[in-house]
Amino acid sequence: MIVNEALKRCFRATYSQSRCFSIVRSSYSTSQSKEFDGISRSGSSPTSTNVRIGCASGFWGDTAVAAPQLIYMGNLDYLVFDYLSEITMSLLTAAKMKKDTLGYAPDFLTAGIGPYLNDIKRKGIRVVSNAGGVNPLSCSWEIQSMAKKAGLDLKIACVTGDDLISNTKAEVLTAFKSSFSMKDFSKVTSMNTYLGAGPIAQALDMGADVVVTGRCVDSALVLGPLVHHVCATYRDGYRATGLGGIVGPRAVEKGKRTGHAILSRCRSIFKKLGLKDFSDVNVQVLGSESSYGAHARELGCRETVLWVAVTHDEKVALEIFGRELAPAGTGMAPGLTLMAGGRPKASPVLRLHSFLIPKSLVQVTMGERSEAYILPEYSKYAHLDAEASASVTPLKEPDVLLGSLTFTVGDLAYTRSGDKSDTANIGVIARKPGFLPYLRKALTEEALGEYFAHLFPHDSTRTQASFVKRYEVPGILGLNFVLESSLGGGGVASLRFDPQGKGLGQMLLDFPIHEMPPLNEIK
Repeated sequence: MIVNEALKRCFRATYSQSRCFSIVRSSYSTSQSKEFDGISRSGSSPTSTNVRIGCASGFWGDTAVAAPQLIYMGNLDYLVFDYLSEITMSLLTAAKMKKDTLGYAPDFLTAGIGPYLNDIKRKGIRVVSNAGGVNPLSCSWEIQSMAKKAGLDLKIACVTGDDLISNTKAEVLTAFKSSFSMKDFSKVTSMNTYLGAGPIAQALDMGADVVVTGRCVDSALVLGPLVHHVCATYRDGYRATGLGGIVGPRAVEKGKRTGHAILSRCRSIFKKLGLKDFSDVNVQVLGSESSYGAHARELGCRETVLWVAVTHDEKVALEIFGRELAPAGTGMAPGLTLMAGGRPKASPVLRLHSFLIPKSLVQVTMGERSEAYILPEYSKYAHLDAEASASVTPLKEPDVLLGSLTFTVGDLAYTRSGDKSDTANIGVIARKPGFLPYLRKALTEEALGEYFAHLFPHDSTRTQASFVKRYEVPGILGLNFVLESSLGGGGVASLRFDPQGKGLGQMLLDFPIHEMPPLNEIK
């Protein structure tokens, strides 16, 4: 195979190992392409049988190797880049607060499309990305500048309207305040609505070569091209995290005592200075399986990492905390080897809150002509039963073989987990059809509520099971579990070392399933 020289250069300049790429293939129906500022688009034809969409980024910081692979070997119609998450939106908001021209994902320009603009144009590949973050206009202007320097005539559409911080309509403020206990709107630093695929599709209809958006649902980046063919953050004080290695016998106990001793010393200083106590603290000893709660095993670790995370309304309090970490190395438990990363710095806590507003209040525009996007009208349902949209009624279980053996979820299924704000979800997919009834029987909402009880807030008015909802995904032999209020605030607001719940699916692999027959007897 002859590989494009530009691709070879990219491999040498970025990574020594290549990565497989994936192509999304989907059928679509014929649609009529429009013009963008009077210039017809000559890229992928809406009369083809298939559309090829390649995704070169799944998060801000993803590998730079994927883009050239897809551009030169993917035979693409569309190249999409997904950069945004709740954490990323908070980081981009903080960047824009420092400098007005920031707030977008610079990797999109420097490593995503910048080095390949000429070939993207030559091949007729159209690009869609939410790299605009909280400043899509600046991002689109930078792309336009890069194209001009390269002598390219690129039609760039910038989708805006997701930013609600400047939307002073009374209905928006009312929706925010009625859904949230914090009434002081002046503390809100950013507020974005999730846009859908409609504006992206219309921008492509108008002939855009590149579509840059702010916050949109992840699926819109792919759904927008297919349709073309066929969250709020707010200031909530400051946070700081200290990490330190501990070596020797009873390292777990040393870590816990050291962490609490540091906090005790800080509280004593706060009292003398007239400062309030920490608003939240989290002391964990990594290596002791603290994330497993009651399911942790006594391993007798002799090497651990102390994790101390705190929040406070005043920055000066966390500066005191940062100064008091290092003395622990000489004045507290022996074996504290280092404080990783040096003295921790206080950073703002930008917490997410989501609420609903009428679509009619959001004015969406895109394109060089600031073309308005007209919201489509859908049938209005008089009533939607909330219970009907919650957990699906369990399917009637077929007769299954029973036995005396015990296996784990990991023996019967694959799992993966992730987050959306303070809510985690765990996907469970059976390894073979015959395993699904056993998984469905064992993994009830009550069972997972008890298994992950240590993650949920202590609320005497709710049962542990009430924080868990189970959904059937029969097409892929799957179950999807949604765990409400399970991430300690989620994102940058969480003090846990796994604020996005990435490890929860792996923890579930050890869940025992009893009364099983030999696996080879299950059809």
